[in-house]
Amino acid sequence: MPKRRGVIFELFEKRVKDTKEKEIVALECVYVCRLTYAVFKILGFKDSKVHINTKVLKHLYDKKPAEEFDFIVRYLHKIIKYPDCVYKNKTSKRGDYCLVKKIEDFNYLCSVEFAEDGEEIKILVVTAFRVRDEAYLKKYELLWSWKGGNPSS
Repeated sequence: MPKRRGVIFELFEKRVKDTKEKEIVALECVYVCRLTYAVFKILGFKDSKVHINTKVLKHLYDKKPAEEFDFIVRYLHKIIKYPDCVYKNKTSKRGDYCLVKKIEDFNYLCSVEFAEDGEEIKILVVTAFRVRDEAYLKKYELLWSWKGGNPSS
């Protein structure tokens, strides 16, 4: 039985793949995963379900190198569901919080916000990227991290 490619990849294939740079895409949103209770409690959102829309996928597709984009699409659910650290995002940046996970020797950051999506209010991914400089995260306020296998705040 073939491995399921994932809802993010399916949305990408359906709405974003092979589009020209800055081309407008139909707005569609899909559920990615739920936050763990420990992370959900820290963030104080009303719901633990996280979604991504085509606008964000299109932005990532246009701006990230192909290898990084493919990696993010493949592992985004893992970054969101099992972050190693949660940071408060800077007020100058889009998104409320940054979820960070180390995968294959690199930290990956996913920024999320509690926002309106059409008529619904939900947690949305606003961007994701590979953190190339470890010092980058020192500029953010750490809210929560896993220490010795136990969550701390």
